[in-house]
This record gives sequence, C-alpha cells and structure tokens, in this order.
Amino acid sequence: MVEAGLRPNGLDGIVLTHEHADHAGHAAALAQEFNAPVYLAEGTRQALREGQRLPRVEHFQPGQRFTVGDIEVAPFLVPHDASDPVAFRFQAEGVKIAFAVDLGFLTTLVKEHLRGCDCLVVEANHDLEMLRRGPYPWFIKQRVMSRLGHLSNHALAEFLEFEFDGAARHLVLAHLSENNNSPEVARLAATQALERRRVRFPLSLAGSPEVHVTPRSAPLAPLRF
Repeated sequence: MVEAGLRPNGLDGIVLTHEHADHAGHAAALAQEFNAPVYLAEGTRQALREGQRLPRVEHFQPGQRFTVGDIEVAPFLVPHDASDPVAFRFQAEGVKIAFAVDLGFLTTLVKEHLRGCDCLVVEANHDLEMLRRGPYPWFIKQRVMSRLGHLSNHALAEFLEFEFDGAARHLVLAHLSENNNSPEVARLAATQALERRRVRFPLSLAGSPEVHVTPRSAPLAPLRF
C-alpha cells in the first residue's frame, strides 16, 4: 500500500473469496489491526476455523453488489472446492477490475464478469505437464486438475485465444503454483494465446494487454489507469 501511495492503515474493508487458509488465514488479525470490517459470504463465515473470530463482519450474497468506500464490489460464484467461493469485480471512477483466482474452470458467469474490464487478475495456477510430472501425490494432482480445483495455463490460454473481448489494458497472471508452474512458462502461454487470437481474429484486439505475473515474495508494482 505504501508503494502504491496509500496510507498503510487506510483499509476501509477486507473482502474474502473463500475460507481456505492461504486466502483467509490472517483475516482476523488484519481486521483487528486495521479496525476494518470483513465482507464475506455466509458459507465462508460458517466454514472458517474456530480461531478465526472476526471482530466486524459484513455479509454479502453472491450476485448482489455492495460498496466499500467509493468502490462498487460485485461478487460472483466460481467453481472451487470451498463453501460459497466467489471472485470479485471492482469498479471505481470508471475503472473495472476483475479478480478471479481459485477456480477449476471458467464458467459462463465468470466469463461474463471478465468482459469489459480494464484489468483482469486471473489465476494461472499450473502447467499441466509440470503438474503431471511433479512431486504431488496423485490425489492432490486430481484435485488441482478437477473442475473444482485450479485454472491451468492451458485453460486460461484457451479463453484468451477464443473468448477474450480485448478490453483489458492489463492482464495479471496470479496464484501460480511454486512447484507446478513458473512465471516464464505462464507468461509464454498467455502471450502466445494472445498472438494466436490476433492472427485468428485480426480485428478483435485494438491493442494487446500488458501481461504481468505476480511475484511470490514482493507486491506487484502499482498499475495506473
């Protein structure tokens, strides 16, 4: 937040996609430190561990918009092995940003919410061959590859080649697996898919989006609109 020019204590709210520890593990501590409400679906609240006692809670229904400060938030359901998992589309001052990670495939509903956005933050979790050859036990590999698991580079590339509307100026590849993907592999899959789309549908992209890959150990540099 400091790197983006924001006050480090300036949180108006915390929104949760689902209850898994890598997404909600520190929600209670953050909420207490920043005195900020936590917005979450009822299924997420029920599924949180007993130790996650949130001091201030605001419930939302997937499909019903709400506001946090001057940001309109549209939560929408995604296919994942969690209780009431959602992704979000944020809108403020005419800018729309979609945030969709932890989903097994891109449903029609998800694709609709990705349309018309200035920035897409989308999961590129794993390379299929790296996952198949990797160290995970087979039952975890099956979970990751399932329709309630995680989005692969290949699945995202298919969307970019055939169904991406070309509106986004920034494409952010997020939630990369440490063992089953790499920034270089994920970026190559996305950029090659965008190039194939340009060849296949030459009038569909006014300009290719800038492709970013979220680093594991540092924040992504601020994006300006």
